[in-house]
Order: sequence, then C-alpha cells, then structure tokens
Amino acid sequence: MEKIVMRRQPQQKRSQQRVEKILRAAAEVFAEVGYEAATTHLIAARAQTAIGSLYQFFPDKLAIFHALETRHMERVRAINAQLLQYTQQQSPFAEFIDRMVDTYAAYFEDPMGRVVYIQYFLAPELFKLFDETFNEELIQQYAGFLRQCNPKLEVQKSERLAETVHQCYNALLLNALRGEESKRQWRYEEIKALLVAYLRSHLQAESSSLQVMKVMICPHCHSERLSKNGHRYGKQRYLCKDCGRQFLERNNVQSKATPG
Repeated sequence: MEKIVMRRQPQQKRSQQRVEKILRAAAEVFAEVGYEAATTHLIAARAQTAIGSLYQFFPDKLAIFHALETRHMERVRAINAQLLQYTQQQSPFAEFIDRMVDTYAAYFEDPMGRVVYIQYFLAPELFKLFDETFNEELIQQYAGFLRQCNPKLEVQKSERLAETVHQCYNALLLNALRGEESKRQWRYEEIKALLVAYLRSHLQAESSSLQVMKVMICPHCHSERLSKNGHRYGKQRYLCKDCGRQFLERNNVQSKATPG
C-alpha cells in the first residue's frame, strides 16, 4: 500500500506521542466542524501543541487527513484479516455477520476511524488511497468467505452476493453513524437481521457430505482442507490439500458448528 509521506517521521517516543495527539485532535475537529471549516490552528489548539510543532510533521490539514486515511485502511485490513481467520475456525455465516457488525461498531466508536469513513461518502476527492480498488478487495474477500460457507456457490454468484452485502452494509452503517447515537444499537441489530435473511437461502449446508468435510481434520497437520480420495477397507479415504498425506476416516473429527 502506498504510504503518505510526512515532513518528518517521528523517531523518538515523545515525537510519536505528539503525532498521535495531532491525529486524534484532527479527527475530533473534523468531526465537530467538518473538514472544510477545520484549520491547522484549531487542530494544534485541540492537541495542545504549538502550531510550529504541527508543521514539523504535516504541511497542511490535507496531509493530516491522509495520515488518518492511511491509519484507517491499515486497521480495516487488520480487522478483516482477524474476522476471516476466525471464520476458518468457526464458520457459521450468521455468527460471522454478528461478529463483523459488532466489531466495526466498536471500531467506529473512535472518531479517528469514523470521520474518515463518513468523509469518503461526502468528499471522495480528498482521498489518496481509499478507492474502488480497495472496495473490490473487500468484496473479493467476502465472496471467498461465502464460497467457504457453500462450496457449490458459483464464483460469479458469490461476487454478486458479496457486492450487494457490501453496498447495503455501507449504506446502512453510514446511516447509523450519522444518525442519533441512541438509535445506533438497534440499527446495528437490523443490519444483522437483514444480511442474515438475505444470505441464508444461498448458504445453507447442501448435504451431509459437506458437513463431514467441514468437521474432518487431517491428523498430521490439522488442516481442514481435505478432499475425498476413494475407499479402503470399507472406510472413506481423505487427501490433505496442505500436507499431501492420506488418511482413513477414523476419529479425526473436530467438534465445530457447520455453516448455516
């Protein structure tokens, strides 16, 4: 990912803390008065730092905003990686939706993320990194998760479902974040209900064999990426796609919930 170049990179702990205060102050000022009305003097005053100290790191408020944008994208990627890693272990899609909405609800309590997210829909021309390429990256990640829930789902269909979920979720989340704080929680619950209802018919477990594949694990490397490989001694034989070793169906069953 492209990095936003600052005038001077903070090396010492004190300088790093000062930059952190400037970024947090900027997010609060942007949230309160809007990006257009915000000034570097307002930001410096909120950060309780001299304007000269601010200019040591940032030439103007746009550079500060781009630093917030970089921070936001890094955190979104980290959150999604954590969410998707969790689903590889426990994959019911309804639980994924619940966890995703709750995780981002908590993240957007912080104005440093919230102000960047909202600003993207108000003035996308300000952004240097966040664009449709990043949105497509997220959609492809969600599409891959949908196919993990239902391997029989066609790639094109999974991408259409993921795009619809992404667009609807963003519209409803934006509405929640810009609306009254007292109403956010029930809006989040409605988002969950809507997405689960929309996806349920596409992601139900297709067959008992799918359920077996979801709970079987390789006894050698503990991977779940298995394929059936014929029978031997009257028992199903599996091939591990990760370590390449074969094994017979015995007690290699992991107690996990199946999709749906």
